[in-house]
Amino acid sequence: MESGIHISLSPSHIGDLWGLPITSTLLTSWLVVALLLAAAFVIGRSLVLVPGKGQVALEGMVGGILGYMEETLDDKALARKYFPLVMTIFLFILCANLVSLLPFVGPLEVNTSHGPVPLFYSVNTDFNIPLALAIIAFIAIEFAGITVLGALKYAHKFVNFKSVIGFIVGIIELISEVARLLTFSFRLFGNIFAGKVLILLALAFMPYLLPVPLLVYEVFVAVIQAAVFALLTLFFIKIAVTPLAEH
Repeated sequence: MESGIHISLSPSHIGDLWGLPITSTLLTSWLVVALLLAAAFVIGRSLVLVPGKGQVALEGMVGGILGYMEETLDDKALARKYFPLVMTIFLFILCANLVSLLPFVGPLEVNTSHGPVPLFYSVNTDFNIPLALAIIAFIAIEFAGITVLGALKYAHKFVNFKSVIGFIVGIIELISEVARLLTFSFRLFGNIFAGKVLILLALAFMPYLLPVPLLVYEVFVAVIQAAVFALLTLFFIKIAVTPLAEH
Protein backbone atom coordinates (compact mmCIF):
# COMPACT_ATOMS: atom_id res chain seq x y z
CA MET A 1 0.00 0.00 0.00
CA GLU A 2 1.36 3.44 -0.90
CA SER A 3 1.98 5.82 1.94
CA GLY A 4 0.93 9.44 1.66
CA ILE A 5 -0.31 12.45 3.53
CA HIS A 6 -3.25 11.68 5.80
CA ILE A 7 -5.21 14.67 7.14
CA SER A 8 -8.24 14.12 9.35
CA LEU A 9 -10.45 16.51 11.29
CA SER A 10 -11.39 13.83 13.82
CA PRO A 11 -8.89 12.95 16.58
CA SER A 12 -7.17 9.55 16.52
CA HIS A 13 -8.89 7.11 18.89
CA ILE A 14 -6.42 5.07 20.94
CA GLY A 15 -8.68 3.27 23.38
CA ASP A 16 -11.20 3.70 26.18
CA LEU A 17 -10.83 4.35 29.90
CA TRP A 18 -13.91 3.66 32.06
CA GLY A 19 -16.05 4.03 28.94
CA LEU A 20 -14.49 7.35 27.97
CA PRO A 21 -12.63 7.62 24.64
CA ILE A 22 -8.90 8.32 24.86
CA THR A 23 -7.47 10.15 21.85
CA SER A 24 -3.96 11.13 20.87
CA THR A 25 -4.80 14.82 21.35
CA LEU A 26 -6.16 14.11 24.83
CA LEU A 27 -2.94 12.29 25.78
CA THR A 28 -0.93 15.24 24.48
CA SER A 29 -3.02 17.65 26.54
CA TRP A 30 -2.28 15.53 29.63
CA LEU A 31 1.41 15.73 28.76
CA VAL A 32 1.13 19.53 28.50
CA VAL A 33 -0.60 19.74 31.88
CA ALA A 34 2.10 17.51 33.43
CA LEU A 35 4.84 19.75 31.99
CA LEU A 36 3.17 22.89 33.32
CA LEU A 37 2.69 21.36 36.78
CA ALA A 38 6.32 20.21 36.84
CA ALA A 39 7.50 23.67 35.77
CA ALA A 40 5.33 25.33 38.45
CA PHE A 41 6.71 22.96 41.10
CA VAL A 42 10.35 23.54 40.09
CA ILE A 43 9.94 27.32 39.84
CA GLY A 44 8.04 27.47 43.13
CA ARG A 45 10.75 25.49 44.93
CA SER A 46 13.53 27.67 43.50
CA LEU A 47 12.15 31.06 44.60
CA VAL A 48 14.34 32.87 47.13
CA LEU A 49 14.18 36.15 49.06
CA VAL A 50 17.28 37.49 47.31
CA PRO A 51 16.44 36.77 43.66
CA GLY A 52 18.91 35.99 40.92
CA LYS A 53 18.70 37.20 37.36
CA GLY A 54 16.28 34.47 36.30
CA GLN A 55 13.88 35.14 39.16
CA VAL A 56 14.10 38.90 38.60
CA ALA A 57 13.21 38.42 34.91
CA LEU A 58 10.32 36.12 35.82
CA GLU A 59 8.98 38.49 38.48
CA GLY A 60 9.33 41.39 36.07
CA MET A 61 7.34 39.55 33.41
CA VAL A 62 4.59 38.56 35.84
CA GLY A 63 4.48 42.06 37.30
CA GLY A 64 4.30 43.61 33.84
CA ILE A 65 1.39 41.38 32.78
CA LEU A 66 -0.45 42.03 36.04
CA GLY A 67 0.14 45.76 35.64
CA TYR A 68 -1.26 45.65 32.11
CA MET A 69 -4.35 43.82 33.37
CA GLU A 70 -4.82 46.38 36.14
CA GLU A 71 -4.57 49.19 33.60
CA THR A 72 -7.02 47.47 31.24
CA LEU A 73 -9.62 46.60 33.87
CA ASP A 74 -9.12 49.79 35.95
CA ASP A 75 -9.39 47.66 39.06
CA LYS A 76 -6.47 46.05 40.92
CA ALA A 77 -8.65 43.58 42.82
CA LEU A 78 -10.39 42.45 39.62
CA ALA A 79 -7.06 42.10 37.81
CA ARG A 80 -5.62 39.95 40.59
CA LYS A 81 -8.79 37.85 40.62
CA TYR A 82 -8.65 37.00 36.90
CA PHE A 83 -4.87 37.01 36.47
CA PRO A 84 -4.58 33.23 37.19
CA LEU A 85 -7.26 32.43 34.60
CA VAL A 86 -5.79 34.61 31.83
CA MET A 87 -2.23 33.40 32.48
CA THR A 88 -3.31 29.74 32.67
CA ILE A 89 -5.09 30.03 29.32
CA PHE A 90 -2.02 31.67 27.78
CA LEU A 91 0.47 29.16 29.18
CA PHE A 92 -1.63 26.11 28.32
CA ILE A 93 -2.21 27.18 24.70
CA LEU A 94 1.42 28.26 24.28
CA CYS A 95 2.82 25.04 25.75
CA ALA A 96 0.34 22.91 23.76
CA ASN A 97 1.30 24.65 20.51
CA LEU A 98 5.04 24.34 21.16
CA VAL A 99 4.84 20.69 22.25
CA SER A 100 2.97 19.96 19.03
CA LEU A 101 6.08 21.01 17.08
CA LEU A 102 8.33 18.43 18.77
CA PRO A 103 9.65 15.67 16.47
CA PHE A 104 7.93 12.76 18.27
CA VAL A 105 4.45 14.38 18.14
CA GLY A 106 2.85 12.73 15.13
CA PRO A 107 5.42 10.17 13.92
CA LEU A 108 5.38 8.15 17.16
CA GLU A 109 2.59 5.61 16.66
CA VAL A 110 0.80 2.93 18.64
CA ASN A 111 -1.09 -0.08 17.29
CA THR A 112 -4.84 -0.16 17.93
CA SER A 113 -7.77 -2.24 16.68
CA HIS A 114 -8.13 0.33 13.88
CA GLY A 115 -4.48 0.11 12.90
CA PRO A 116 -1.50 2.33 13.83
CA VAL A 117 -2.41 5.82 15.06
CA PRO A 118 -0.27 8.65 16.49
CA LEU A 119 0.34 8.35 20.23
CA PHE A 120 0.67 12.14 20.51
CA TYR A 121 -0.77 14.76 18.20
CA SER A 122 -1.19 18.53 17.99
CA VAL A 123 -3.63 19.45 20.76
CA ASN A 124 -5.45 22.34 19.15
CA THR A 125 -6.08 20.51 15.87
CA ASP A 126 -8.79 18.70 17.84
CA PHE A 127 -11.73 21.15 17.77
CA ASN A 128 -13.01 19.80 21.10
CA ILE A 129 -10.10 21.35 22.99
CA PRO A 130 -10.33 24.93 21.58
CA LEU A 131 -14.10 24.69 22.14
CA ALA A 132 -13.56 23.61 25.77
CA LEU A 133 -11.19 26.56 26.29
CA ALA A 134 -13.75 28.87 24.67
CA ILE A 135 -16.48 27.61 27.02
CA ILE A 136 -14.24 28.22 30.05
CA ALA A 137 -13.47 31.76 28.84
CA PHE A 138 -17.16 32.38 28.08
CA ILE A 139 -18.27 31.27 31.56
CA ALA A 140 -15.56 33.42 33.19
CA ILE A 141 -16.63 36.47 31.16
CA GLU A 142 -20.30 36.06 32.06
CA PHE A 143 -19.41 35.39 35.70
CA ALA A 144 -17.33 38.59 35.81
CA GLY A 145 -20.17 40.67 34.40
CA ILE A 146 -22.75 39.24 36.80
CA THR A 147 -20.58 39.50 39.93
CA VAL A 148 -19.42 43.07 39.22
CA LEU A 149 -22.61 44.63 37.86
CA GLY A 150 -25.20 42.35 39.41
CA ALA A 151 -27.47 39.90 37.59
CA LEU A 152 -30.26 42.38 36.75
CA LYS A 153 -27.97 45.18 35.62
CA TYR A 154 -25.91 42.78 33.52
CA ALA A 155 -29.04 41.26 31.95
CA HIS A 156 -30.17 44.79 31.08
CA LYS A 157 -27.36 44.86 28.50
CA PHE A 158 -29.19 42.20 26.50
CA VAL A 159 -32.86 42.68 27.45
CA ASN A 160 -34.02 46.27 27.08
CA PHE A 161 -37.69 47.14 26.55
CA LYS A 162 -37.36 50.91 27.01
CA SER A 163 -37.17 51.54 23.27
CA VAL A 164 -37.18 49.70 19.95
CA ILE A 165 -33.57 50.68 19.28
CA GLY A 166 -32.53 49.54 22.75
CA PHE A 167 -34.29 46.21 22.23
CA ILE A 168 -32.58 45.64 18.86
CA VAL A 169 -29.18 46.61 20.25
CA GLY A 170 -29.71 44.20 23.15
CA ILE A 171 -30.52 41.33 20.77
CA ILE A 172 -27.40 42.12 18.73
CA GLU A 173 -25.32 42.16 21.91
CA LEU A 174 -26.79 38.81 22.97
CA ILE A 175 -26.02 37.22 19.58
CA SER A 176 -22.46 38.58 19.60
CA GLU A 177 -22.00 37.30 23.15
CA VAL A 178 -22.95 33.73 22.19
CA ALA A 179 -20.99 33.99 18.93
CA ARG A 180 -17.79 34.37 20.95
CA LEU A 181 -17.84 30.63 21.54
CA LEU A 182 -17.40 30.07 17.81
CA THR A 183 -14.97 32.92 17.16
CA PHE A 184 -12.77 31.91 20.11
CA SER A 185 -12.60 28.25 19.15
CA PHE A 186 -12.48 28.52 15.35
CA ARG A 187 -9.71 31.15 15.42
CA LEU A 188 -7.39 28.93 17.46
CA PHE A 189 -8.39 25.67 15.75
CA GLY A 190 -8.14 27.10 12.23
CA ASN A 191 -4.69 28.63 12.64
CA ILE A 192 -3.12 25.61 14.33
CA PHE A 193 -4.75 23.08 11.99
CA ALA A 194 -3.64 25.06 8.92
CA GLY A 195 -0.09 25.24 10.28
CA LYS A 196 -0.03 21.48 10.84
CA VAL A 197 -1.20 20.86 7.27
CA LEU A 198 1.49 23.19 5.89
CA ILE A 199 4.22 21.38 7.81
CA LEU A 200 2.97 17.97 6.61
CA LEU A 201 2.98 19.20 3.02
CA ALA A 202 6.47 20.64 3.40
CA LEU A 203 7.77 17.38 4.86
CA ALA A 204 6.25 15.46 1.96
CA PHE A 205 7.52 17.63 -0.91
CA MET A 206 10.67 19.39 0.37
CA PRO A 207 11.73 17.54 3.54
CA TYR A 208 15.28 18.92 3.74
CA LEU A 209 14.66 22.62 3.15
CA LEU A 210 11.15 24.02 3.51
CA PRO A 211 10.13 22.66 6.96
CA VAL A 212 12.79 24.69 8.83
CA PRO A 213 11.44 28.21 8.07
CA LEU A 214 7.90 26.89 8.45
CA LEU A 215 8.70 25.56 11.93
CA VAL A 216 10.17 28.94 12.90
CA TYR A 217 7.02 30.60 11.62
CA GLU A 218 4.84 28.13 13.54
CA VAL A 219 6.69 29.01 16.77
CA PHE A 220 5.73 32.63 16.11
CA VAL A 221 2.12 31.58 15.42
CA ALA A 222 2.09 29.51 18.62
CA VAL A 223 2.98 32.57 20.70
CA ILE A 224 0.60 34.89 18.84
CA GLN A 225 -2.40 32.55 19.08
CA ALA A 226 -1.88 32.02 22.81
CA ALA A 227 -1.57 35.77 23.34
CA VAL A 228 -4.64 36.54 21.21
CA PHE A 229 -6.84 34.05 23.08
CA ALA A 230 -5.71 35.36 26.47
CA LEU A 231 -6.02 39.03 25.46
CA LEU A 232 -9.49 38.53 24.01
CA THR A 233 -10.55 36.90 27.27
CA LEU A 234 -9.21 39.93 29.15
CA PHE A 235 -10.85 42.47 26.82
CA PHE A 236 -14.21 40.70 26.92
CA ILE A 237 -14.05 40.65 30.72
CA LYS A 238 -13.48 44.41 30.56
CA ILE A 239 -16.54 44.82 28.31
CA ALA A 240 -18.62 42.56 30.57
CA VAL A 241 -17.87 44.60 33.73
CA THR A 242 -18.43 47.95 32.02
CA PRO A 243 -21.89 49.44 32.72
CA LEU A 244 -24.21 49.83 29.73
CA ALA A 245 -24.04 53.64 29.68
CA GLU A 246 -20.22 53.65 29.57
CA HIS A 247 -20.14 50.75 27.10
